[in-house]
Amino acid sequence: MRKLLSLRHWQRTFVRIFQLLRSKNVSLLDKLIFTVPVFLYWVLPDVLPLPFLPIDDIAVTMVIAEWFARRMETKYNIK
Repeated sequence: MRKLLSLRHWQRTFVRIFQLLRSKNVSLLDKLIFTVPVFLYWVLPDVLPLPFLPIDDIAVTMVIAEWFARRMETKYNIK
């Protein structure tokens, strides 16, 4: 829980995200798996099946970013 509240943790996560999105080792499809849902959630939040769910756009982005970074680093052996 302490890790999730750490600004340093989230700073490192978003640095990892930008590195992964710029990496030539990560396929375009994998990059789109992250960027399209995040973009759609920010632009069209009412499209989601639960439009009245009180979760902030930033919180959703942070959760998806953490998942994406871990998955891509594991899949492509990037550290």
